Amino acid sequence: MLPRTGDVLHVTRAASVQFRRPIAFRVIRVLDWPTYDGWLWLDGYELNASGDAVSRRSIFVQQEGLNQIQPAPQRHPHTVGTPRRPLARTPARVG
Repeated sequence: MLPRTGDVLHVTRAASVQFRRPIAFRVIRVLDWPTYDGWLWLDGYELNASGDAVSRRSIFVQQEGLNQIQPAPQRHPHTVGTPRRPLARTPARVG
């Protein structure tokens, strides 16, 4: 299954040899760039030990080498963003 926006991943050498030092990575999106079969470009943030974003990165990894630390927060299926107030209606002028 593809990573989703908000997933936190543990990215290690199993995902790519460039990650000799493992990182925690919060996914912004899976980029739609051409790759080899089984590889992905991910856009997101590298996280520190406290879970704070320390740098924005695009990484090239093997999907099978990714380990999910924390899934993306679940949203209610009928919620599309924040609730909004109805627009104020002004009566039309007649004249």
